[in-house]
Amino acid sequence: MTRTPNIAIFASGAGTNAEKVIQFYNTQTAYKANIKLVVCNKAGAGVLDVAAAAKIEILLIDRDIFFNGDHYLPVLQALQIDWIILAGFLWKIPPGIVKVFQNRMINIHPALLPRHGGKGMYGHHVHEAVIAAGDRESGITIHYVDEKYDNGTLIAQYKCAVAEEDTAASLNKKIQFLEHSYFAETIAKEIAKG
Repeated sequence: MTRTPNIAIFASGAGTNAEKVIQFYNTQTAYKANIKLVVCNKAGAGVLDVAAAAKIEILLIDRDIFFNGDHYLPVLQALQIDWIILAGFLWKIPPGIVKVFQNRMINIHPALLPRHGGKGMYGHHVHEAVIAAGDRESGITIHYVDEKYDNGTLIAQYKCAVAEEDTAASLNKKIQFLEHSYFAETIAKEIAKG
C-alpha cells in the first residue's frame, strides 16, 4: 500500500484558493492527501491565518534565499512533500525546485492561457487585460509548472462569459467562483492519478 501524498501549498495573498483546497481534503472521502505545509512570501498575508486556523505548518520564505540556490528544498524533502500546489503564488519558481517537482507542481491562472499569461499577469492586471482586449470569455487555467511563466502542460480550463459592462472587479468575482468551484477537485483528481 502506498502512502498518502503530502502537499505543500504556495500562496502570496488572502489564501481563498488554499482554504478551498484544505477544506476539500478535510470534508470528502474520495481523495486522500495531507496538506503538510503552506509556503508564503509575504508576512501578514491572509493565507497565513488560513494555515494557522487549519493547524498547518507555515514556511515564510525570503526572496534572496529563494532565488539563490535550492535552500528551501531540504525543508520540502524533510516533510516528504510529493506535490506543490501554487494557489496565487506570485514568484517564479526557481529551476531547482521545478526540476525536483517536475510533473508534480500545479498552478492556477485566472485567465484562459495562453492568452493573458506571463510576468506581471496576476489578479486585477489579468482581468483588465481581458477587458481591454475585448475578449468575450475568460476563465481559469489549471496547469503543470515548468521553467516559464504560465507555460506548463494544460490540465483543465473552465470558462465564463465576459459581459460588456464587466469591470476588473466584477470579472474577478466570476473567476473566483470558477476557482472555488473547480480547483480543489481538479488537482485532487490529478494527484490521485499518481
